[in-house]
Amino acid sequence: MKHLTTLFSIAVFSSAGALAEAPAVLSVLPEGEMVKGAITVVVPPPELDKYVAKVEEAARKNPEWFDEHSKKTPPGVPIAWDERTGLTKEEYDSYLELWSKREYRAIEAVILQLKQGADKMWKITAAGGANPISTLKYDPAKDVFVSPNGTLSRLEDIKADKMSILGEWTGSEWKYEEENSLGKTKENFAIGKTADGKFGLLVYRMQEVTSQGTRLYDKSVVVRFPMGEAGILKPGAP
Repeated sequence: MKHLTTLFSIAVFSSAGALAEAPAVLSVLPEGEMVKGAITVVVPPPELDKYVAKVEEAARKNPEWFDEHSKKTPPGVPIAWDERTGLTKEEYDSYLELWSKREYRAIEAVILQLKQGADKMWKITAAGGANPISTLKYDPAKDVFVSPNGTLSRLEDIKADKMSILGEWTGSEWKYEEENSLGKTKENFAIGKTADGKFGLLVYRMQEVTSQGTRLYDKSVVVRFPMGEAGILKPGAP
């Protein structure tokens, strides 16, 4: 990939010096190595749209029930079937079949590098559109990430269902949240790998909302990269 080679040639990463052993929670990335990845989006088959439209119409007609029913389903997983969702059982089964055919689509090549700084904090340097991830530093002594906003605290480990939007994967997650008279700020970061062990995942999201509910900022990034030697970018590689 010529564009990836170009990124490699202008990257300002340094691999000099002795390498420390990366914390287990970050070990899906090899420390010190440049890793080729891609910012991705998950794209379902277009045939799914007609079913989604029916569910959205049902939600508009009965918003209170729909809101309550939605809480029974984990985030990112298709809503549980009920005749009030606007789908027959046969349509719902077709909906799930189509959903299972969703696929990752790369929209931007990126380079990643995991390194420990002089302050003993770990940082994932990410080029291009994944750059917000570079603002985070991991403190292994406290098991937290520190961002310009504040401290991201550790949440429960991720064990995502195969029907979740990113498919079946496991990982670790951290979250920062602050609310005051001006509004609310949320920042999340997760790192893990797919169930088959072939790909690593970095998931970042930051949201800022005013106290009146106006969205000021909403940035989501999903980076997918090959695990092991397959992901390491070699000098001069195509």
